[in-house]
Amino acid sequence: MECSVNLNFVLNNKKTFMDNTYQNVAEQFIQYLNEENFEKAESCLDPDFTFTGVLGKREGASVYMKDMKQMKFKYEILRAFTSGEDVCFWYNINMGEKTIESSGWYHIQDGKIQTLKVLFDPRPLLDK
Repeated sequence: MECSVNLNFVLNNKKTFMDNTYQNVAEQFIQYLNEENFEKAESCLDPDFTFTGVLGKREGASVYMKDMKQMKFKYEILRAFTSGEDVCFWYNINMGEKTIESSGWYHIQDGKIQTLKVLFDPRPLLDK
């Protein structure tokens, strides 16, 4: 299953369904990352996807996914919030030696994740 949304169906249904649909795209992306199915994870991203994080920025889905393949983070979603085309997760990210509590804001348009902004306190990663 690739990430995709039947936009005609979405447009003919209530806002609640739309919020759930956008959340499902973001959750599917996280599931694929957790499974290390990077090809399917990339199918959830718009080719012009932009990532902005505490420690850097990436332009382009393929550039971002190249990093994700190397890091192999694992995500535990603690809470999800939706507003229109935006989904925000509060989650734990297992980064190997450390697990960081974090927030990720996903903007979804036309069934694909356009942007992701991730915030967390980087101090535990910087401590040696």
